[in-house]
Amino acid sequence: MTATIILVLVVATALAFDFTNGFHDTGNAMATSIATGALRPKVAVALSAVLNLVGAFLSLAVAAAIAKDLIDQGTLTAAAGDKGLTLIFCGLVGGITWNLLTWLLGLPSSSSHALIGGIVGAVLAGVGTSGVLWTGVASKVVIPALMAPFIAGGVAALGTWLIFKVTGGVREGNRKEGFRWGQVASASLVSLAHGTNDAQKTMGVITLALVVSGSLAAGATTPDWVIFSCALAIALGTYLGGWRIIRTLGKGLVEIEPAQGMAAESSSAAVILASSHFGLSLSTTHVATGSILGTGVGKKGAQVRWGIAGRMVIAWILTLPAAGLVGAITYAVAAGIGGFAGTLVVFAIMVGLAGYMWVRSRRAPIGHDNVNDEWEGALEPAASVPAAV
Repeated sequence: MTATIILVLVVATALAFDFTNGFHDTGNAMATSIATGALRPKVAVALSAVLNLVGAFLSLAVAAAIAKDLIDQGTLTAAAGDKGLTLIFCGLVGGITWNLLTWLLGLPSSSSHALIGGIVGAVLAGVGTSGVLWTGVASKVVIPALMAPFIAGGVAALGTWLIFKVTGGVREGNRKEGFRWGQVASASLVSLAHGTNDAQKTMGVITLALVVSGSLAAGATTPDWVIFSCALAIALGTYLGGWRIIRTLGKGLVEIEPAQGMAAESSSAAVILASSHFGLSLSTTHVATGSILGTGVGKKGAQVRWGIAGRMVIAWILTLPAAGLVGAITYAVAAGIGGFAGTLVVFAIMVGLAGYMWVRSRRAPIGHDNVNDEWEGALEPAASVPAAV
């Protein structure tokens, strides 16, 4: 009976993570469209929510990778009592905590890396290095994380340069109007691509929990009810709109024009869809940010806030170890108390932290009505990136 209750708690917490993933990553698809006025803020998040919902049903390659290629199912299944489920639960707590903290700070960090880092940290604390499939972590997570921003940025920079080269003789007003419509299409494609990648990660975690609990055979495909519930959770989170992060991506990095927005979104969509096809647990945040910075580099005379970009890179570097540390600490707390009581205490701590961060966010609220307000802070020429680094 206790194992069933913990399994239900794990599934509910996983869906809560999926919800935070939705509002944390809305800006990846819609920040530039909102910043350029191609879409009104509320329309943008509603469109993104619907397309995330649809995208979640289009591929299961990433879900399979999360369930099978990162954590040793056999080690968790063999763990005494409910230990395997408790480890997954504490990993989810690590991911949610980091997601909410970076949302509060308006930093577009990776929800994917927060989730993976939290679970790896908890597993390391509970069963040691034997519970982690390091080859899978390197090939499916670390290497794509290092490559994705540069690939997306390079594609976006080239696309931006070509766009301004080809349309240089077009009247400014006509060019902006045309590319605003182009942005609607490209942003929609990013939202669809986001659903094919990020929603899958929570599906994989729930599938892993079902296998560990004995409710699902090892190697089984993700059940339909898991696919639907994860798709719905990420869509609802997306509709809520992570306005703090949307503002950072849309106004804090580059003063972006519709042509640049379309180039950034097209680059992001191409890279995310390719990674979903190959089952790579890519950070869509890294891709979107790299694409936006690439449009600044690709446009002659463009300016970038490299200080904001530097803060974001620091958050990226810290995400895996920080979420892992939270996962490890919460497992130590749960194991120290023991049994179902330990799991409940950790759950209460997570809810308390989430409530505190929400209250803090109300001190300087950001919503659809002020997301496009002017950003304070100096811009630097895009070509100054070597000096900044």
